[in-house]
Amino acid sequence: MYEMSRDEWWAFTTEGTRTGKLAVTGADGAPHVTPIWFVLHEGTHGAELIFNTGATSLKGRALRRDPRFSLAVDDQAPPYSFVQFRGSVSLSEDPAELLRWATMIGSRYMGEDRAEEFGRRNAVPGEYLVRAKITKVIAYADMAG
Repeated sequence: MYEMSRDEWWAFTTEGTRTGKLAVTGADGAPHVTPIWFVLHEGTHGAELIFNTGATSLKGRALRRDPRFSLAVDDQAPPYSFVQFRGSVSLSEDPAELLRWATMIGSRYMGEDRAEEFGRRNAVPGEYLVRAKITKVIAYADMAG
């Protein structure tokens, strides 16, 4: 087992179609974890995860109430690796930004030929664009090594 460098965890989390497991806190204080599609982006203020979610979904309501998040990305095959991100989010309903990022996310998970379809499907009123500023990364590779 070894701690991944920034380049290693960036490559690991952006490889293929690995989903993130997003953890938020519900209104009653209970934890809630759900898989999400996302992309990583190097923004002007550092690394951020970008995804979208419905404004009225549990995720959307929880992030509006409390912007803190944790997200894990893992490899489910030997030798097993994982990355955990922590940080806080900002929410946007800007249609142009929603379409831009939802299309990129669609491209990653559904392929370039279906990117626009998924972008338009997810860039609609009632959706949030979530920009999650990463403040902490825990990343280990070769857990079974």
